Parts: sequence; C-alpha cells; structure tokens
Amino acid sequence: MKKTRMTPKCVDVSDYIVADPEILGGDPVFRGTRVPIASLFEHLASDGLLNEFLKNYPTVTRATAVAVLVGAQELAARNANKPTA
Repeated sequence: MKKTRMTPKCVDVSDYIVADPEILGGDPVFRGTRVPIASLFEHLASDGLLNEFLKNYPTVTRATAVAVLVGAQELAARNANKPTA
C-alpha cells in the first residue's frame, strides 16, 4: 500500500496558548495551565523526549503539545517563504 503525505491543517495556536498578565507575568503558557510554552521548546532543545515532558507536566496533553509544535512548524515555514527586504 502506498503511503500518501497528508497536508496538515493550519493550527490556530491561540486555541492552545494564552498570554495573560495575571499568569506568569504574561509569559505564553499552555491554555488552562501555568506551564510556559518555552519549557516545551527548552526541553526538546536539550534532547529531552516529548514523553518525558508530558510526564513532568501532566496538565499538558499530548494533543496540545503536538498542536503547539505543528503551529510553530507552520509559522517557521511561512516565515521561510517570505522574501527578505
């Protein structure tokens, strides 16, 4: 059976991320938690596994973490395709 590459839907990261001055001084966090978004990227950048991150932050679901990563990927792709001035 031939595998086809699925075109991912655009992720609206505002469904998953909130920046509220009353929560961690306005740092972006996973919606409904006090877990900073930066902690996911820092964890992965230091060769941590997603499963480890999810174990350390049980209030963040796998679906939410993946959606944030896909959203970041989409943003990077859009910015990479923009002409520079």
